[in-house]
Amino acid sequence: MKPFFIGNIEIKTPIIQGGMGVGISLSGLASAVANEGGIGVISCAGLGLLYPKGKGDYTEKCICGLKEEIHKARQKTKGIIGVNIMVALSNYAEMVRTAISEKIDVVFAGAGLPLDLPLYLTPESKTKLVPIVSSSRAAKIICDKWEKNFDYLPDAIVVEGPKAGGHLGFKKEQLQDAKYALEALIPEVVAIATSYKERKDIPVIAAGGISTGEDIARFMQLGASAVQMGSIFVTTQECDASQTFKEVYIHSKPEDVLIIESPVGMPGRAIDGEFIRNVEKGQEKPKCCSFHCIKTCDYQKSPYCIIKALYNAAKGNMKRGYAFAGSNAFLSEKIRSVKEVITTLNNEFILATCQLAPAKMKT
Repeated sequence: MKPFFIGNIEIKTPIIQGGMGVGISLSGLASAVANEGGIGVISCAGLGLLYPKGKGDYTEKCICGLKEEIHKARQKTKGIIGVNIMVALSNYAEMVRTAISEKIDVVFAGAGLPLDLPLYLTPESKTKLVPIVSSSRAAKIICDKWEKNFDYLPDAIVVEGPKAGGHLGFKKEQLQDAKYALEALIPEVVAIATSYKERKDIPVIAAGGISTGEDIARFMQLGASAVQMGSIFVTTQECDASQTFKEVYIHSKPEDVLIIESPVGMPGRAIDGEFIRNVEKGQEKPKCCSFHCIKTCDYQKSPYCIIKALYNAAKGNMKRGYAFAGSNAFLSEKIRSVKEVITTLNNEFILATCQLAPAKMKT
């Protein structure tokens, strides 16, 4: 697999590990991926729950947690480390400022349009800014807004298709529509990115449902410079989730991977379980809220507390939570090391590229 650049940062292995919260991708997983030449990504979601002994309120605990996870990652790797920050988070601005002040290499921002993200850069900042979008329209809006308001263009763009895990930027009826498939989205976003080429080289990163080296080769042939992968790294030794959480992936079947309604206001893809069935029965309604972690969440109207559910699941309490997962999460069969995963992907990529080359010559 060929290296690529985000700004002046060279990524030797064109794989970005997707940010997964709460507590699934922290310093352990991120540093392991970075050590293999990819970009390891720490999820900012719910860090206040993971660092309850920090001083102050929930937001201050989140800031403390993010600093600690970045420091831990830096101790384990000299590779490229990013953070994933949902725009929907109530403490979005604080998390962005903290990440930049800690000199994180890359900020990935999705679950909403990060229209003000360059605002948080300082003159000495070297952090790269990468929005996560689900359409060429969103990519165009962000590029134009950033260029007009901040004289800045994205350093890369992640295009997350409808097969991704977690929160999805699509309506439920669009998830099976070929017009919104990642294979259709990538060329469209590549065209948008290329239109700014005179000002900046903006690599496009394909995400959502990518699980093999053959998938990577296919999306690179469509114009992507790299891929983002999440689910494949859950069942690794270095993943920060509990063993119980990982085993939910390993024991899942295709029919277990569901589309659910999230309190965030977006559809989400998760693995079925007791908690989800209890939500459907109306048995998980929160009685109070100490966090207000999501801007749009009203606990009095919410079917359940998403941050607690995801935290419980990461810790292995699956009766009180559930696992977000990509559409191909059920393919996981065993626990492997990150090194083994990336080696396998690279070997599959080489084989697929060799097979694609003759076909390309014939056309």
